[in-house]
Amino acid sequence: MTPPRPLHLAVALDTVGWHPASGVDGDPHGLAHWTRLVQEAERGLLDFVTLEDPPKRPTGPLVGHRLDALLVAAALAARTERIGLVPTGVVDHAQPTHLARAVATLDRLTGGRAGWRTQVTPARPIVLADLFTPEVQRPMAELFERAADLVRVVRALWDGVTDEKELRALAPGRFAPADPDPHGSFTAIEPPGGRAGDWLTVDAPALAPPAPQGHPVVFTLAHISLPYRYGARSADVVSVTPHSAEEARATVEEIRAAQSAAGRAEQTVHVFADLVVFLDSAPGRAAARKARLDEAHGSAYTSDAEVFVGTPADLADLLLAWQRSGISGFRLRPAALPHDLSAVTRLLVPELQRRGAFRTAYEADTLRGLLGLPVRAVPDPL
Repeated sequence: MTPPRPLHLAVALDTVGWHPASGVDGDPHGLAHWTRLVQEAERGLLDFVTLEDPPKRPTGPLVGHRLDALLVAAALAARTERIGLVPTGVVDHAQPTHLARAVATLDRLTGGRAGWRTQVTPARPIVLADLFTPEVQRPMAELFERAADLVRVVRALWDGVTDEKELRALAPGRFAPADPDPHGSFTAIEPPGGRAGDWLTVDAPALAPPAPQGHPVVFTLAHISLPYRYGARSADVVSVTPHSAEEARATVEEIRAAQSAAGRAEQTVHVFADLVVFLDSAPGRAAARKARLDEAHGSAYTSDAEVFVGTPADLADLLLAWQRSGISGFRLRPAALPHDLSAVTRLLVPELQRRGAFRTAYEADTLRGLLGLPVRAVPDPL
């Protein structure tokens, strides 16, 4: 029997876990907490961790305040060696020159292990019943167009483009109008505003030294067609939220069609699947643990992603079944930390290794190398 192709595995770290009633001993906002988590993920040979940084999240005793994901990733750079670090960067109000420099700096500090999870957030909550109405779809389409323009400009900055005219041409109408008289009076400068004032540029924007990977890995999470198209056009890894192998297959086919339409058919774009996991070795133990957490929370936990409750062997079966539907990797969301993360690294990973479906050692020094993505070399002016 032909062994399965090796899977890619990542985990999404969100303070204390994805179940709102989860908690940890000690300070969940301290560097020691985050170091333990990411070093455990590295112990399990995972491809990367994403560090969540949503602008809006249900408040509680442990999640009402949040650390900056980029700063946490930078602090973890010296405390890890091989695992990829992918902080979230919300694109709504981001300046491309600042983002490009920050993520390239992280790539330098990690020796080529950085990524950027792009996140688009609407200004107001969307009622699910209204999601596919023209009134909602039009502004959402604009949000993703703007995000695609941002990624295009950031990639150009990673390539070393500093000419302001070239940057403006990549995203017409997105930058503040150029100063018609750069040597004139400071008091005569018009403040930027509106759509044409979203982004600022300066002559020869300050850049970090070229990133070891050329382009750090761009990751995005997508649930419906608009973000599928955005990911197919702009990202290296698109994670989706199917609830069955059949839904996974249909989603992969839609993303591949969008990838071809965007002129990227020959490029590798990974399609991952997100899963929330309650994982224990003994049958029934994970279900009992979820029931206790649900009782503490006051309602049954649900998620945009499939919620898996069971044993490592059962989860391995599911992952390999979805892999046959075209999914190349998985971003697992541990329901409670550190328990479900340790179950992934110490129970699930050995189970997949026994089946020949996961690495037994890191085979590359960069995140792009681990994911089988080509490195785009940029000359270092130094």
